[in-house]
Amino acid sequence: MEEAERIDGAVSSKPDHLCVLVHGLWGNPQHLEYLRSTLEERHGTDRLRIVVATRNSDMYTYDGIEVGGERVAREIEEEVERLEKEGIYIKKLSMAGYSLGGLIARYTIGLLYSRGWFEKIVPVNFTTFASPHLGVKAPLKGYHTTAWNYIGSKTLSISGEQLFLIDSFRQEGRPLLSVLADPNSIFIKALTRFRRRTLYANITNDRSAPFYTTYISSCDPFQDLETVDVKYLSGYSPVILDPDQPVQRVRPREPEPFLTRLVSRTSSLMTQLPLYALLALLVPIGSTVFLINSGIQNFRSSRRIRLHEEGSAGMSFQHYRIPLMIENAKIAVEDAIEDVNGSERREYLSGDEESASGSELNSLQTSNDDGNDYREKKLTTNTKSDPMNGFPHLALSAEQFEMVKALNNVGFRKYPVWIHRVRHSHAAIVVRSPKKSFEEGKIVAKHWLDKEFEI
Repeated sequence: MEEAERIDGAVSSKPDHLCVLVHGLWGNPQHLEYLRSTLEERHGTDRLRIVVATRNSDMYTYDGIEVGGERVAREIEEEVERLEKEGIYIKKLSMAGYSLGGLIARYTIGLLYSRGWFEKIVPVNFTTFASPHLGVKAPLKGYHTTAWNYIGSKTLSISGEQLFLIDSFRQEGRPLLSVLADPNSIFIKALTRFRRRTLYANITNDRSAPFYTTYISSCDPFQDLETVDVKYLSGYSPVILDPDQPVQRVRPREPEPFLTRLVSRTSSLMTQLPLYALLALLVPIGSTVFLINSGIQNFRSSRRIRLHEEGSAGMSFQHYRIPLMIENAKIAVEDAIEDVNGSERREYLSGDEESASGSELNSLQTSNDDGNDYREKKLTTNTKSDPMNGFPHLALSAEQFEMVKALNNVGFRKYPVWIHRVRHSHAAIVVRSPKKSFEEGKIVAKHWLDKEFEI
């Protein structure tokens, strides 16, 4: 790739900033069409070149974060080479990932960093929308935790194992997400190089990626919205919460009298009886179809991964297999997973467990080893000024607590999002389709472009 300095006045009107959008699990480029079109409308094609990654579409997202990241890295390198042949030289790079795409984007930038990209191109914006940075392993205690996490992990091939933190990644012998968050990894080193790091997290009704994992927090104060008050960000109400003071506890829920609870539950049961009858008929059929489809997709994914590893899929990716440590230098299936995941009530650490983990939780800092200053000084991280302080800590795994610590050390601007109009906020946050009920997601995109996307 030729040096950016070769750009002269004759081509200065051509775009020198490349923005790459990465969709999520079971996704395709069309899911990010609204983000793409609003970016283009705001900044124009003469300033910004926008690419929506295509090689991980649909069931190809089963193939894992590593394979997905390598595919996206290849797409970026090929696009830059193609643009150079047209006399367009990229000097700046931004990445935005939605859902699983945020994790794939984190892997991708580590590969680019290791190949010397950031010595030639300035990393500017890194943004995630509803991305499960801590995985989707349910924060529950007891045998049902093991059962649910095991079943969930086995239905999505290697991507499922990685999201549920049961994989053993390469020679590291630990989950890939743990490696992605290791302070000594190429992935964290790459992340710290971006001028702006931003995330948006749904506070409720996200059946795919709950708040705590998309917000990178050990707390979730929004499980019972009747017990808290929220503060909206001026100009973006009633969707985006104030990042510096999004929530405060106002009252515990008063226990209802026994008779009231009995009447309420009986009434609720009678109302939902037709639904339960329908589910009793459909769930066995749907579960069977779901498991058969999962088996088929897992087999196909394993075959694609093998071809990818062998370089038999039309291109070789072996040059991306570099040391990871600096020191070592479609709808039915989706709904089935989301409904089970969304139905799990998250559990908290007991008082003794809180005390035992206190030193770890209180050690979170905002600085990073590279001395890389984030331009926005008001970082929302898990420190004494963390707006989530005072709420109980979830029963996360030790690995997840370490991820919280490492990722918050890097520093993100964090925006809690309250989508009111739909039950499926995961899709609405990026306006995944042109539904009127997804209109609130447009406020998220507007805020991103107004306040967090640097051209």
